[in-house]
Amino acid sequence: MRLHRVRRGIAAAAGVTSMAVALVTGCGSDGGSGGGVAKLTFAASTLGDPGRGPLLTKWLEEFNKSQSKVQVSAAAVPYPTFGQTILTQMGSGKGPDLIRFDMPEFESASDAGLIAPLNDLIDVGKYDLLKQPDQFMVHDGQRHGIIFEASNYAMFYNADLIPKPPTSYEQFVDTAKSLTKGDTYGLAFRQTEAEEAGVWQDIFNYVYGFGGAWSDGQKLTINSPANLKGLQAFKDLYDAKVIPRGADAATFRRMFAEGKVGMELNNGGYVTATRGQNADLNFNVAPIPFPVRKQGAILAPIVINEASPAKEAAATFIKWALEPNNQVKLQEILGASSVATVTKRSPEQLQKTPFLTVFDDLTDSSLPQIVQGFEAKTPDIRKIVVQNVVAALQGTVDLKTALDRAQQQASQLVG
Repeated sequence: MRLHRVRRGIAAAAGVTSMAVALVTGCGSDGGSGGGVAKLTFAASTLGDPGRGPLLTKWLEEFNKSQSKVQVSAAAVPYPTFGQTILTQMGSGKGPDLIRFDMPEFESASDAGLIAPLNDLIDVGKYDLLKQPDQFMVHDGQRHGIIFEASNYAMFYNADLIPKPPTSYEQFVDTAKSLTKGDTYGLAFRQTEAEEAGVWQDIFNYVYGFGGAWSDGQKLTINSPANLKGLQAFKDLYDAKVIPRGADAATFRRMFAEGKVGMELNNGGYVTATRGQNADLNFNVAPIPFPVRKQGAILAPIVINEASPAKEAAATFIKWALEPNNQVKLQEILGASSVATVTKRSPEQLQKTPFLTVFDDLTDSSLPQIVQGFEAKTPDIRKIVVQNVVAALQGTVDLKTALDRAQQQASQLVG
């Protein structure tokens, strides 16, 4: 899985303004206060999610009510700047005590020694962990994270507009074109540098869904023929004007909830968010209809900041989260995502959301959105790839030249 790991410096890749850094309070302000209460902060971009955020906050409140020595407060940081903000803080010995990371930033923080090893803090043998996603939590025998959320990507579609979902890329294109008229669009995805992390997540499905990969584990393969084919499919849809160009994710997701977008490729966490925006929307989910059944997954570990003076207290929260009842509650909040441990969907859940099994069945073919063999360099590689792909979308360079340039720039970066 990890043929080699590339060491990296955090500060150079995570430069953000002091205003952004100030969004999160410092580590455990009372974490080392003897026999007093350890007051910890937990940062997660999902806390700002309009659908799941309030429910996660209530979940944290349940923890606080169950404890007398540890209290955890929520710290929401906007998703587009979350990783950079937190990495910058951690790199200066500050930041939240507990963090829910996406995989690229998790790999960077782990590689730079900014995450506390969990081997001596949590006995994972006590829990029935999901093996497939959990393997990415361990580096060279050291456990650095516990899965907070594992969420596979699938195709969301408006069942009123699309009674029968497409099962091939050709049908996918035809459906998107046929639905696009007036202020309604057949499809939506991110396509601007301002949403770099989101663009990376979106194009990942096209690259791997057409048989490509960012690397072979030892060398980068950004400009491979299969990658070009997948990203050309992405660009063709952009050129066909079947998406609301320039709209950010918050805008086009609201449009989906309003019935103004027919299809969107998204992860299981989007189920709760969509219902939060429009409980009456008639939508369904199917596997992404690309040639290869391989798609991205949001693997979001929860970690303890190495700079935290209250690591034992932080581990208390993680162990509470891993208790069976709390895992079930968390999974219900997250929607169609999985959590760290093996859980069973309730009959009530399946009756309300029959397509939960679609997401569950995709686990074995889903991959975290990192560059295999270059995990710690993923944020830097991501930036290069997204910049060049967006340039191709905007017509300043042809796609093959853009990928060749990205291959050269990224290869120089990793040495």
